[in-house]
Amino acid sequence: MHPFRAAVEKGDLDAVTGLLAEDVRFLSPVAYAPYEGRPVVSAILRAVTRVFADFRYVREIGGGRDHALVFKARVGDREVHGCDFLHHDDDGLIDEFCVMVRPLSGAKALAEAMAVEFETVKREMGLA
Repeated sequence: MHPFRAAVEKGDLDAVTGLLAEDVRFLSPVAYAPYEGRPVVSAILRAVTRVFADFRYVREIGGGRDHALVFKARVGDREVHGCDFLHHDDDGLIDEFCVMVRPLSGAKALAEAMAVEFETVKREMGLA
């Protein structure tokens, strides 16, 4: 089992943060521009745990520097299927984290819920 998956399934957000490179780049399924740096990506991932209900990984694909973790969850009354694409740097830390979700109605529900959570993200980062 991939260490990121294990940490998420245990709810160990400190361990999740520890797996991220300082310069990690997060590619959101609902935002055009990437988010960069461990503090902001960690805050986003904490927000996601507040938005997703019944989150579970259902498949793991890959090896070496690239992994895909397929998941299912709910956002409100919408079921979401998605995939976390992880790339690792020379030190084995996640330096790129790309998330894709479907269907469109689920992606829209995720975008709306995350927009609300971003106020908390800003406070956690000392930006609000």
